[in-house]
Amino acid sequence: TLEDQPRDFNENRGTGFFFCLFVCLFFSYLNRKTSLDALCSVRADGSMSLIWAPLFPQEMADQLLLKMAEKGILNDTSIGIFQNCKELRLRRASIRGCPLSAEAFHTTICPHRLLELDASRVSGGLTGADVVSGLSSSPECRSGLQRLSLSGLQLDWESLEEEGVARVGFSSLQGLRALNLSNTDTSDAVLEDICNLPHLETLDISCTPVSQLTALTGCRNTLRALVAHRLRQLDMPPASLLFVFSHLNALRHLDFSDDHFAEDDGDGRDGDEVVRQLLEGSPQLLPSLVSLDLSGRKRVSEDAIRAFVESRKSLIFMGLLATGVSACDAVSSQKNLKVTGEANEDQVCEALGRYGERECFVREALVHLYNLTTDAGQPQPDMLKLVVSGMRSHATSLHVHLVATACVFNLTTQDLAEAMPVRLLSSTVTQLLHAMKTFPRHQQVQKNCLLALCSDYILQDVPFDKYLAATLVINWLSSHEDPTLQRMAVAVISILVAKLSTEETAKLSKDVFIMKQLLAIVQQKAMVGVVDSTLKFALSALWNLTDEMPAAARNFIQCQGLELYEEVLEDPQLEVGVRYFAGGILAQIASRPEVWMLDEELRGAVLQQLVCILDPPS
Repeated sequence: TLEDQPRDFNENRGTGFFFCLFVCLFFSYLNRKTSLDALCSVRADGSMSLIWAPLFPQEMADQLLLKMAEKGILNDTSIGIFQNCKELRLRRASIRGCPLSAEAFHTTICPHRLLELDASRVSGGLTGADVVSGLSSSPECRSGLQRLSLSGLQLDWESLEEEGVARVGFSSLQGLRALNLSNTDTSDAVLEDICNLPHLETLDISCTPVSQLTALTGCRNTLRALVAHRLRQLDMPPASLLFVFSHLNALRHLDFSDDHFAEDDGDGRDGDEVVRQLLEGSPQLLPSLVSLDLSGRKRVSEDAIRAFVESRKSLIFMGLLATGVSACDAVSSQKNLKVTGEANEDQVCEALGRYGERECFVREALVHLYNLTTDAGQPQPDMLKLVVSGMRSHATSLHVHLVATACVFNLTTQDLAEAMPVRLLSSTVTQLLHAMKTFPRHQQVQKNCLLALCSDYILQDVPFDKYLAATLVINWLSSHEDPTLQRMAVAVISILVAKLSTEETAKLSKDVFIMKQLLAIVQQKAMVGVVDSTLKFALSALWNLTDEMPAAARNFIQCQGLELYEEVLEDPQLEVGVRYFAGGILAQIASRPEVWMLDEELRGAVLQQLVCILDPPS
């Protein structure tokens, strides 16, 4: 409708400038993750309201909501901004992963004339039943909503019935064309209700407790895509399941993949038999099919794949990851056929791109990617982007991060990082730091992250949270004494400390633990009389930490740093670099005795050491 079209900024020249200024301010606040209080007032119910709300172009309202969700600042309070349905008109709304209550959802989201809604993995008590009930209360949503995702939510219809709310089903949303219910408690009864939708084209029931698919015949004339990954409670003999499939004449995409890592009771034999018969059967079974995903199926044969591919000339995609047959010649000879598998980089990248939400396949693809990139000779930013996306999608998965961090090192080692977009490297380092923070006791993950961080280009030229990085690497250093890794860690710390702001340096230098860790490295080298790069990096970091930092200098003195430096400087073969870094701290301390409260005897000893540095004995 005309109402949905963006308005021309020149319609009202008097407000155009202020509109642009307001939008710039709003996005600036979002990008900095700062409070929105300066742009908002608070209603009596505690929700936020914009102080001044211009008429936003409709697409921009959707983007504002999405940006707030991605930045992690969308909640019951801040979502109140969108209660103004006239100026901020939502059509394609995403509240994915946000903590929202049913009340906030009903008050703020349901009044909008939505075309699409992504409420996947919403926390805060909102259930799938709350969403459907709220949307059904709006005449516009009942007829106009076309796409709905409730992935990862509990439907929990019983909770509404306990509250005395009349139960409504998905069939009340008559305009639905695409529905994602993966990883929900969708039952057979719910599936029957869904299949009454008159325009349903795409349905995802992956990882649900559905046991019967017979209801799918109810949408045989409209259903074009069925995603049925890992239906472990499916209880249908192969003949019955094939009978259902034989009625889905409009189906173009079928995902009947399985999780080959799953440890549960079913062995998937019935599903594998269905796959075999489907592959070897007549093209008249699912005649419109152009895409078939069988990844994770353990009993797929090359002969069956060959027969299927040769009989389906219009095929554009096959999912064959973790089947052992992705290198089949019948597959590789089809130039227009996209394949997920492990036979080459294209297949692995296709898998990472398609299976981002499925941990089992991300793990599998990353393992093969690591092997394929061990000797990477060319920069591959698209591949790195896929790895980072997998880490972000599975932020708490040790299995994913163990392999992904190794892949990051392969893809950024030596000169490869310099050819990557800086923004991509910045997001990559952010994920590495997340891995270090999330898995502090896993030695291999920490080692992989450190190896990837130990790059002059990344440390010097890529923007990221250097304070966080410094603290994480110092904490790691406290429990590791491997000489090679210790040298890298101290080198990283030395560079990071020099890059900190004055405020960050002051904050870091107040931590006695950090001072002790670096002095322990110096003492370790002094005790054995070793002068190497590790010692010089430690001395450099200590100098930067104490430069114009009274608290750090006091910590240095209290931790017997002066005595330790005296021991270091007695080495007769001392390098100029070591004298330089050690002398820097000593000069600072000797120049301001009133701040550090040095007695005259100690100050005299420090000055004598400086004389020796300037004029070492021959």
